[in-house]
Amino acid sequence: MIAVKCSKDNYLYDVHSLVKAFYPATEVKVFVEGEKELISDDGPFIVVNYYDNNSEIIIYEISDASKDYSEILRVKSEDELYDNRAEYKNCLKQAVYKALSSYLNKQLPWGTLTGIRPTKIAVSMINEGKSDSQVMSHYLEVYLASREKAQLAIDIAHREIDILSKINYEKGYSLYIGIPFCPTTCLYCSFTSFSRSLYEKMIPDYINCLKMEIDYVAEEFKGKILDSVYIGGGTPTTLKADELKELIGYLKDKLDITSVKEFTVEAGRADSITEDKLRVLKEMGVTRISVNPQTFKQETLDLIGRRHTVEQVEEAYKLARSMGFDNINMDLIAGLPGETIDDVRATLERCKEMAPDSLTVHSLAVKRASRLGQWIEEHGIDRINNTDEIMQMCSEYARQMNVNPYYMYRQKNMSGNLENVGYASSGKEGLYNILIMEEVQTILAVGAGTVTKRVYPDGRIERCDNVKDVNLYISKIEEMIDRKRELFAD
Repeated sequence: MIAVKCSKDNYLYDVHSLVKAFYPATEVKVFVEGEKELISDDGPFIVVNYYDNNSEIIIYEISDASKDYSEILRVKSEDELYDNRAEYKNCLKQAVYKALSSYLNKQLPWGTLTGIRPTKIAVSMINEGKSDSQVMSHYLEVYLASREKAQLAIDIAHREIDILSKINYEKGYSLYIGIPFCPTTCLYCSFTSFSRSLYEKMIPDYINCLKMEIDYVAEEFKGKILDSVYIGGGTPTTLKADELKELIGYLKDKLDITSVKEFTVEAGRADSITEDKLRVLKEMGVTRISVNPQTFKQETLDLIGRRHTVEQVEEAYKLARSMGFDNINMDLIAGLPGETIDDVRATLERCKEMAPDSLTVHSLAVKRASRLGQWIEEHGIDRINNTDEIMQMCSEYARQMNVNPYYMYRQKNMSGNLENVGYASSGKEGLYNILIMEEVQTILAVGAGTVTKRVYPDGRIERCDNVKDVNLYISKIEEMIDRKRELFAD
């Protein structure tokens, strides 16, 4: 454990996130001066003092024998911290970053940026009329990010702005439908997911509840433009073909989808994809699907709980192509347990041969709600291998595949403090992915564990969520709808 003592109770989350970025495999506890003092067993002990016009970061090494500690590094920021909260926070995080970077002789690719939407900064500045060089300087000087990551954010921001220019935010909305069922739960997964076999009898009731929420959407958003529909999970194709037809058919009957620019269904796992399901999706007007291998190494698939073979992934992809799907995404995960850079390269080679229309490269995130944390405790963090070199290799393969980066996001506790990047060929970019990241349009979300976001014209965002448990969702469906009614009451 690493203990961090702060002189004030504000910015605790920011300090914790930044320290955790340097120590992803170690428990980090932050407490305020005056609380019961925590001392780590193996050091270091970090003290963060912040005042009106400067900050001071002190790092101590702990003596195992006596628990006494001796100062080994002191960094004092002479920069004025200002009255502005954002500027104050940035200066404080810079001081913490510089201290830890010096102590560990380590730089983070994204510097002090710990939020999940780094491109929002570039999008905002470009829309304000700032030049690329000004945006670059902001990333380098304020957030201490690397030039390569800053350039990636700027490139993606320009593509997002171009794509979003075709969207009428105020008159439009998007719809997310959550299907929280999966054949099995993957080792790394923290999403809301339930075994189809255990919840078989409840699925008709679940679909009926989705219909009730769709009825509300049809009522509340009558006259509004539906820009995109995204059916995600879980694994939506865990539903049978007739269930998919029933759900999507009801959606089309209740909502005007003539304006929909993108209709995505995450087919996802190869062990859930069949010809009759793909036929339903095609007949129902689905324009974009995912066939997600995650890796093309069979041993890793077995380890992470993907109960399908590499050959099944290839067969599912070929089947989708043969049935006329011309916008297929593939998800890959860098940093899966035990995989080396050569394993990732081999996966990318096979992906390149298959030539999907878009490719999403995820950096593995260690979530407390997943079984991966326990696996790491048993096998060690060294078995999780993701580096900027691997992400650069993914970028180079994407270039060879003629797919360009178009959206990006980050998560807590990502291996290597890196990012997730979506690449796509021209015209095949995932519109919903951009909308959910940039938070510029209202997104209605129906189903267990989903979150609805209302985006106001002034950029303010309010949310309401549905309960995660399927049983509770079904029993409290009227309450879930009432939450939305309250959110959109004015």
